[in-house]
Amino acid sequence: MDLFEYQGKQFFKSYDMPVSDGEVAFSVDEAVAAAQRLGTPVMVKAQVHTGGRGKAGGVKFAATVDDVRTHAGNILGLDINGHIVRRLWIEQASDISEEYYASFTLDRSAKKHLGMLSAEGGVEIETVAAENPDAISKVLVDPAEGLTAQAARAWVEGANLNPVATDQAVEILQKLYTAYTEGDADLVEINPLILTPDNRVHVLDAKVTLDANAVFRHPDYAQYDETQPRDEREEAAHAKGLQYVGLAGSVGVIANGAGLAMSTVDVVNQVGGRPANFLDIGGGANAQVMANALEVINNDPDVRAIFINIFGGITRGEEVANGIIGALEAVEIEAPIVLRLDGTNAAEGREILAPYLNQKLMMEPTMLDAARRAVALAAAAS
Repeated sequence: MDLFEYQGKQFFKSYDMPVSDGEVAFSVDEAVAAAQRLGTPVMVKAQVHTGGRGKAGGVKFAATVDDVRTHAGNILGLDINGHIVRRLWIEQASDISEEYYASFTLDRSAKKHLGMLSAEGGVEIETVAAENPDAISKVLVDPAEGLTAQAARAWVEGANLNPVATDQAVEILQKLYTAYTEGDADLVEINPLILTPDNRVHVLDAKVTLDANAVFRHPDYAQYDETQPRDEREEAAHAKGLQYVGLAGSVGVIANGAGLAMSTVDVVNQVGGRPANFLDIGGGANAQVMANALEVINNDPDVRAIFINIFGGITRGEEVANGIIGALEAVEIEAPIVLRLDGTNAAEGREILAPYLNQKLMMEPTMLDAARRAVALAAAAS
């Protein structure tokens, strides 16, 4: 789950990190009222799940309440990289002496947490890495040991931050690591982490991605789930508990398992088609789950063929077969379905399905054969 900037700052604040006071606004009048309560000058900042806000005119300094009214009116409704601005963050303005960058994410190859710190903040870290990679100081943290004060200090000194910022930076980075691990985050990023003219180190921006699979440990994360950007298809799938991502093609994809679903999307592309979605039904392929998946895909007017790719493991082939038959009885499907069924008890499943095969439900022996047929059917119907 990607958080808005203001949500990320609230998240950081819960771990006692220094962030600026601010308020969310959904209209010009709300923005003005927030600025009056906070006191000017303030920053008027677009809240969207994408970068490049400043370059697109989505971040403005407002010296007066009239400036707030003008900027809020200009920013609300602005299209930033395909994201329409619906909410603003009105934040007390900060004086900046220096800008730094700090983040934590997972280094899967090292099986450790990766911290990155740079004295060159305020720009994209990819730009720093490309133009001056030596400006990035990295630390690998063993999850069993955590980030000690000693390791954090060595890390800060290696990044060549202003010495007056060292003690505060060490403290903030340890809190950032705690937020990252205890908060079950995939990414926490501060860009910029600033040093003010009076030598305070302060969090001026927040980028946070939380692990949606850890929500059961954090009931309060429901508030973040509610603000995730989803189109109508994704919203319908989410309501049914399905892992779904809408795409722009004509071949609907259903698979059991995220890895198989990604491979299915890839193979559809490989044989010249365009997937309409990524849909992972997980380990259960019973009638209700399959009916829900088919209903979501069936409601996409761009889908011309459906590719169901199941590899039985814990879920057995005969269960999948019965689930598909039950789903077809519950949902009137418009597009033809091509099925590939393999794995545990696949032969039994194919035998159950054999009497139901027709021009609307077809079966192929391999994933590649099924992809080719689904793509051909979608092309013929387009």
